[in-house]
Amino acid sequence: MKEHGRPPNAVFRALADETRRQILDFLRAGPRSSGEIADQFQSSWPTISRHLAVLRAGGLVVTERKGQAIYYELNTSVFQDLIQHLMGWMKPSRQTAPARRRAQEA
Repeated sequence: MKEHGRPPNAVFRALADETRRQILDFLRAGPRSSGEIADQFQSSWPTISRHLAVLRAGGLVVTERKGQAIYYELNTSVFQDLIQHLMGWMKPSRQTAPARRRAQEA
């Protein structure tokens, strides 16, 4: 998976939390301010802010400042990279086939 300066596994870490997945789902409708996002959840503002920071670190969202508000938007290119990465797991690996045969013979 292309990293683009992200720490390894940052995308998976970001997706591991239910609240972060709900934030991503909310952003499917389009860019939202941090306040609009926070209003959707029972969590405190600092908690939502930390979730947004993890999503940014994973590259799943991009931000744009408009005046005093920060707007968050889905970064769809990261999702495309993730899908390609996951699809790679589904393809049989040519390198493991001989090892698999040796294990079956033993």
